[in-house]
Amino acid sequence: MHAPAKAMDFSFTLLFVLILTIATTAAASPNIYIHMLKPHYGSNGHKHSDLNCLSWRLAVETNNLQNWTQVPQACKDYVGHYMLGKQYRRDVDLVAAEAYKYAKGLNLTGDGNDVWVFDIDETTLSNLPYYARDTVAFGAMPLNETAFNAWVEEASSLAIPGSLKLYKQLIKLGFKIVFLTGVEEIYREARIKNLKAVGYTTWEKLILREAGEGGGVVYKSKKRKELEEEGGYKIRGNMGDQWSDLLGSNAGDRTFKVPDPMYYIG
Repeated sequence: MHAPAKAMDFSFTLLFVLILTIATTAAASPNIYIHMLKPHYGSNGHKHSDLNCLSWRLAVETNNLQNWTQVPQACKDYVGHYMLGKQYRRDVDLVAAEAYKYAKGLNLTGDGNDVWVFDIDETTLSNLPYYARDTVAFGAMPLNETAFNAWVEEASSLAIPGSLKLYKQLIKLGFKIVFLTGVEEIYREARIKNLKAVGYTTWEKLILREAGEGGGVVYKSKKRKELEEEGGYKIRGNMGDQWSDLLGSNAGDRTFKVPDPMYYIG
């Protein structure tokens, strides 16, 4: 009758000694047991790269990491899993929901000049079928403009569900939609075909880049300035996947960035 009690007392003593040993060691080196197993066993027995890909993506999204040319090789699979997984969809949905919450709280003038500016690539249209190719590897391979332009010509990009939902909600609220993209003017017909095929059926303006025009912040700022100063429009909201879509002059009353860790446009 007393054997089980003695066994329990012995087990408890061993457990107490183990806890005391861990606590004493941790006190001397407080970080030694934090995620102790992960660096050695989290990748099937292989140590992780020194580059933390989650931290890298956060730096990209917050614009703390700038002027990078391609996704680090160590983060290729991480970026692929993120873009194809549920988290990317949830992240975009959250941005779109916040944008709608903001938009429905505005008092529109009713003169038809309240516009919402959308970027296209990775904002309203997804090029994931292209970026998933081995030759692109979610941005881990060098940019091939010829191959990407051929993809644009195919007009096979997919709608980003959260953005498409927001687009339809904004139209119901009375906003005019302006698409502003850095894709060249020669691809206008392909863009129109692609947008309409996936549900973006109407807009006020579709602005593409003329041959020889610069890109990035300078280009987007110029086009937004023309919208407001020459067209008489008021940019009430502006949504893009690159900081170059949202920085600079005439950015709009409020901006919303959707995630995109696959490429950087300055």
